Amino acid sequence: MATQEDRQPPAREPQIRTIAMPADTNPSGDIFGGWLMSQMDLAASSVATRAARGRVATVAVDAMSLLAPVQVGDEVSLYAELRRTGRTSLTISVEAWRRARFAEEQIQVTEATFTFVAIGDDRRPRPLPEGHGDGLPPQ
Repeated sequence: MATQEDRQPPAREPQIRTIAMPADTNPSGDIFGGWLMSQMDLAASSVATRAARGRVATVAVDAMSLLAPVQVGDEVSLYAELRRTGRTSLTISVEAWRRARFAEEQIQVTEATFTFVAIGDDRRPRPLPEGHGDGLPPQ
């Protein structure tokens, strides 16, 4: 089994790449887990919005374990991928990786699965458009 140090980030462009800043920390100077989760939600919602061809709402997040800390100045890369679709729902997996400011090595800091529902102008669930899943199995 691969150790944390042996893992490599996905071989595709990240959905979002951002820098952890001092405003994203608690009074002790550690990056808030909530900041990281919000970045993951943004990455997942970008994929979900495109697949749904419209507005979506986050309805669930599966367990998120913080595997390694993120420090001020770290570059955080978020990789999001559509995993499943249903009639109105989409499941997106997200991995977050950090690269220390003056380093090349990337370390996975967390992962989670986000579930979204496509919603209409009335903010009620709506069916996904034809071809939304690109051949993915329904939920």
